[in-house]
Amino acid sequence: MNLKMKYLYLSLVLLAILPDAFSQSVYGLKECIGIGLERNFSLLIARNNESIARNNYTPGNAGYLPSLGLNSSYSGSLTDTRQKMTDGTTNSSNGVYNTASANSVSLGWTLFSGFNVRTTYKKLGELKRQGELNTRLTAENLVSEIISGYYSYIQQVQLLNNMKYAVALSKERLRIDEDRYLLGSGSKLEVLQSRVYLNADSSRLSKQSEVVRTAQVKLNELMAADDVGANFVTKDTAIQVNPDLLYENLLDETLSDNTSLLIATGNRTLSEYDYKIISSRTYPYLNLSSGYSYNMYNYSSSSTKSSASKGMNYGLTLGFNLFDGFTQRRSIRNATIDMQNKVLLYQQLEQGIRADLITIFNAYNNNLRLITLEKQNLSTASENLDIALERYKLGSLSGIDLREVQKSLLDARESLLSIQYQAKIAEISLMLISGKIMEYYK
Repeated sequence: MNLKMKYLYLSLVLLAILPDAFSQSVYGLKECIGIGLERNFSLLIARNNESIARNNYTPGNAGYLPSLGLNSSYSGSLTDTRQKMTDGTTNSSNGVYNTASANSVSLGWTLFSGFNVRTTYKKLGELKRQGELNTRLTAENLVSEIISGYYSYIQQVQLLNNMKYAVALSKERLRIDEDRYLLGSGSKLEVLQSRVYLNADSSRLSKQSEVVRTAQVKLNELMAADDVGANFVTKDTAIQVNPDLLYENLLDETLSDNTSLLIATGNRTLSEYDYKIISSRTYPYLNLSSGYSYNMYNYSSSSTKSSASKGMNYGLTLGFNLFDGFTQRRSIRNATIDMQNKVLLYQQLEQGIRADLITIFNAYNNNLRLITLEKQNLSTASENLDIALERYKLGSLSGIDLREVQKSLLDARESLLSIQYQAKIAEISLMLISGKIMEYYK
């Protein structure tokens, strides 16, 4: 590309970026991730669910602590009585008013239930850890989407600049054809054809502007911005791919740190706890009960004016389930099958993740090689355009041939941008699957 065309392309890029930089927010990748981690609705919901699991992890919820209750009651009666005796006499009483009040404190405590309480407490702890892992998984997926959206926006802006460059080339060609026509060395047909090309490039530019706007809104949505339609520009203007990822390291990190695998491991542990809780029903149980009560009675028509009683009670209850219609045996068998399923689900998930890792890494490596080839192709296409423009000015190259050379350059740029973005997506996927996606936020 000659000096004049390089200057023209650089000017178009600067004109596209600089005005926005002064009037709009400027976001870097870490800033976008930080805003999303703070405000995204899905992540806030996941954190609330984690808080619920954390609140449930208490000794009292597991059954370690006794239950204590206080009861108080007050009642009364107002009655009229008429009695007819066998000797013909009658007895009657009207407005007999009696009252009774009762107050009691009761204590209940499960002393032993076949290790059910201890296992339940461990299960609650595992559910708390699962809540943390689910929040982590939500955050990792969100960060992955934000990074992909960030670089998608950059890609679309670069494609927009490419369209602007195409329009600039078409305008230059139209200027040349109009000058030739005025000088009598060109035809009206060439001018009209150049205008058709300019209009076509302008139309593509308009459509690409819409795509850029859509990518911008999508990124705002991921960040849960107050105004999803707010305009911004990014600090980065190019897609840089990390070429140093190694498969062996990624595999080790995936098997040890992949969040989905950690959740699957937790599900296996939970199924084991469920089995132990069901099995605990085969053991005897021992319950302690105790209480204190105070009762007061008042009589308006009786030989006894009032009476009161108070005292405490206590007791131990030992029980054992002798037969329940084989319900316990069926539950244990189902729990055993559930444990086997959790193991199979883990193995299935691990196999799928291994396959994904291999597939994505192959795509990553292939895209890295393609980037080198596309850069060479772009350099060749730029040189061809410089030569073609000079020949066109001299009249030794047809308009159709110039258009083909111009299209080859624009296609080369678009192809390079596409490969760079695909390579970046593969890189992001590898970081996500290996549990290292948060390194983008460091």
